[in-house]
Amino acid sequence: MFTSRYSVIPGFWLSLGYTLSWLSLIVLLPLAALFLYASHIHLDQLIHILSNRQLQSALKLSLYTSFYAALLASIFGSFLAWMLTRHSFVGKKLIDSMIDLPLALPTAIAGIALTTLYAPNGLIGSFLPFKVAYTPLGIVIAMVFVTIPFTVRTLEPIIKDIPHSVEEAAKTLGATPLQTFLYIIFPMLFPTWLTGFSLAMARSLGEYGSVVFIAANIPYKTEILPILIVSKLDQFDYTGATVISMLMLIISFALLFAINLIQRWIKPHRLIWFITHSSLPRTSKKNSP
Repeated sequence: MFTSRYSVIPGFWLSLGYTLSWLSLIVLLPLAALFLYASHIHLDQLIHILSNRQLQSALKLSLYTSFYAALLASIFGSFLAWMLTRHSFVGKKLIDSMIDLPLALPTAIAGIALTTLYAPNGLIGSFLPFKVAYTPLGIVIAMVFVTIPFTVRTLEPIIKDIPHSVEEAAKTLGATPLQTFLYIIFPMLFPTWLTGFSLAMARSLGEYGSVVFIAANIPYKTEILPILIVSKLDQFDYTGATVISMLMLIISFALLFAINLIQRWIKPHRLIWFITHSSLPRTSKKNSP
């Protein structure tokens, strides 16, 4: 049973009931209302909405910008997490606090700031030979800005738990820094890196505030799914907005579910074994005379 001899929080069942009540009010009831409204939509309406060219264009743009944003945020976030965890330098506290700024800052302010910087006449955009604002590239930059805290904060505890003696042992055995990273550090970090990647991509799929200004909401070019939902609501098309919301919810849930399945299969020791054995040179057996 769900009991223990000692608990920091008294009253397990009371705490569980309180938690489930708030979870139902904040998460489950809104989702249930969304599913209930969607259940009244006829099949021909659903097919008509999903086959709409504008929706398919927005879905394609949302998927590939979210993927590239999550990939970039995961790569840069890994370097940031490693630097903040393993090195000491001037301004470390400042950089560490600035990483959480996108979580505290209203996303609309971030979108206005990024648009001001990367617009064709902006502080950075005026010096670039290509256009950033009002293009998919600008959308990716806005998504990276918002999602990079997820990757950094996810990786930091795992990096802290990796003892320095592991790297020192590999060095004494003659391993190069690249070999130490590929065969030892990377397998330990990869499952957690996947978690950060999935969180960043799921967050990017639903991002609106930081994207709405830098995207300019051009149909078939820079219109993503959240912007299309708001556009449907402005037109009082609640059925279309509900279908798009359900589509985003299903995609995000499927992404997180798939990543969890991959993490269950990819354990650090399995990954170490796979990388090590797949990189070993294969020798052919020779018959003895």
